[in-house]
Amino acid sequence: MSGDLSEEGRLRLAAERKLASGTAPPANGWTVSVDALGMLYRLASAPGSADEALKLLHELQVHQVELDLQQEQLVAAEREAEAALNRYQTLYEYAPVAYFVVDHSGTIMDVNRAGAGQVGGCPIGRAFSEVLASESRPAVQDLFAALGEEGDEATCRVRLAQDEGPVNLVAAVAPGGDLVLITVSNESGSRES
Repeated sequence: MSGDLSEEGRLRLAAERKLASGTAPPANGWTVSVDALGMLYRLASAPGSADEALKLLHELQVHQVELDLQQEQLVAAEREAEAALNRYQTLYEYAPVAYFVVDHSGTIMDVNRAGAGQVGGCPIGRAFSEVLASESRPAVQDLFAALGEEGDEATCRVRLAQDEGPVNLVAAVAPGGDLVLITVSNESGSRES
């Protein structure tokens, strides 16, 4: 049956179970206002509305526990997201392949350690063409011209300004279409410039 419940239904059921078992988490800053407490007191004081006041108090308690459980879920999700971000940043930064993140005008927005090592320093803010040997710049212009929208990919063989041997560039338009991701490797490529 629990498979048929919505997320809200599962949350409410968990909150009611915690209240019934006395294991509800402490209120993390969530409190009932003075006006609400006054209204509950007035309802509970009148014999005709005491049941209604108890039901309302129960609903408030369940809602408070639901909010606390949601807060716990959000904190756990935030920790997981932060751990994943740190893991992927480390993978990017310490990858054995050179990665460059370039905007569509050709300006280098980010580079990992391998990329900075291949071009002799941190080229962020410089044009990607500046890290290439002059004879390879037309090939990269053609490469950028071949890229249009998200998911497009193109390759070419070039020489870096700091290196004598040819390298292969693989460029792909990043999700969102605003940036181009470029890898530089010594693998064989499509054409040499």
